[in-house]
Amino acid sequence: MVSQLESTTKTDIIYPDSDGKPMSDNTKQFRWITVIYYNLEWLFANESNVFVAGDLLWYPVEGNNKICIGPDVMVVFGAPKGDRGSYMQWKEGNIPPQVVFEILSPCNTQTEMNKKLVFYDRYGVEEYYLYDPDKNDFSGWVRSSERLDVIDPVHNWVSPRLKIRFDLSGNELLIYRPDGEPFVGYLEVSRRLEEVLQRAEQAEQRAEEERQRAEQAEQRAEEERQRAERLAQRLRELGIDPEQAD
Repeated sequence: MVSQLESTTKTDIIYPDSDGKPMSDNTKQFRWITVIYYNLEWLFANESNVFVAGDLLWYPVEGNNKICIGPDVMVVFGAPKGDRGSYMQWKEGNIPPQVVFEILSPCNTQTEMNKKLVFYDRYGVEEYYLYDPDKNDFSGWVRSSERLDVIDPVHNWVSPRLKIRFDLSGNELLIYRPDGEPFVGYLEVSRRLEEVLQRAEQAEQRAEEERQRAEQAEQRAEEERQRAERLAQRLRELGIDPEQAD
């Protein structure tokens, strides 16, 4: 009876899709969030079971809608792509986000960020990356022996899960794909995607032209065959064996 009551209570709990907080506090923070999000979406575009999200509430514990957090960007290996109002872990094979990113803004306090680190450590995040674009300060943690340990040195660190590399040699963070190509802004991503689509359309058009040429060649061959057959028939009508005509 108690189990039934608890089950009903869990079913009735509402898990809000928003915490009422803005996605970003300034254009720089927003730009970095979108750069990381879109480049990771692009990187794993062909992986149907890699889910990438930005500013999505994550509820790790069924039955408690107070335990939640909205990472700026999170990546889940093993969860299918698709739209969600929030990430309720118990509905996703109980898979926590393995990688999360946070981009600092001036209004973030040290206490707030410490709480986030504790949250990610407690609920199973494997890699946590924190970037302050104003100070060009980048930090990372990776899970080792059941806890998140600081990555030192973090310059040229390669993410075990994402296979991307972080470079701190310049005036701002540089992130490189596994193929060595740098992460780029949304407009550049859109331009490259447009080029890919154009090349695909051109390839499809060339394939269609080749198909049409092949059909035309086949049609001409069939017409020649029919013409030869008519000629052979005419010769036979004249009493000439076309095979002996030569």
